[in-house]
Amino acid sequence: MSETRIRTAERRDLARITEIYNYYVLNTPVTFDVEAYSVEGREAWFAQFSATGRYRLVVAEENGLVMGYAGTTRFRPKAAYETTVETTIYCAPEAVGKGLGRRLYAELFELLKSEDIHRFVGVYVLPNAATEALHRRFGFKVVGVLSENGRKFGKYWDVCWVERAG
Repeated sequence: MSETRIRTAERRDLARITEIYNYYVLNTPVTFDVEAYSVEGREAWFAQFSATGRYRLVVAEENGLVMGYAGTTRFRPKAAYETTVETTIYCAPEAVGKGLGRRLYAELFELLKSEDIHRFVGVYVLPNAATEALHRRFGFKVVGVLSENGRKFGKYWDVCWVERAG
């Protein structure tokens, strides 16, 4: 039986994080990126995270292999948005439906509970029942839906915006 460990992401995890993300880029509409990233192409994205502060990234590791990640990023660059963060979460396809997303979010929100965060914002493509249920479980409320605002795989997709208090 494998044991899952949730920990702060490290630079050595970036290749696997990129691999997981690229699966969704190439095979699903859940991200509106349309071209896969190289590890080097994700360096700037990874550099925004720290072991302390508002912008964190945690990974779920099983038997030495990263199986998913969750984090918070800057919502918008203007100073007044400083205490709002946007969440991100992805699990390896073989880990979907096994409760890993719940464990990642639980650890992430626990790490962030003492930070000066007023709002968490999430954005996900519709339909997406699993992601909707995960966000609802963690107290996110729907604040709006943007209709047909992303085109991928020859189809337009709606996007749901959710938020919760920090």
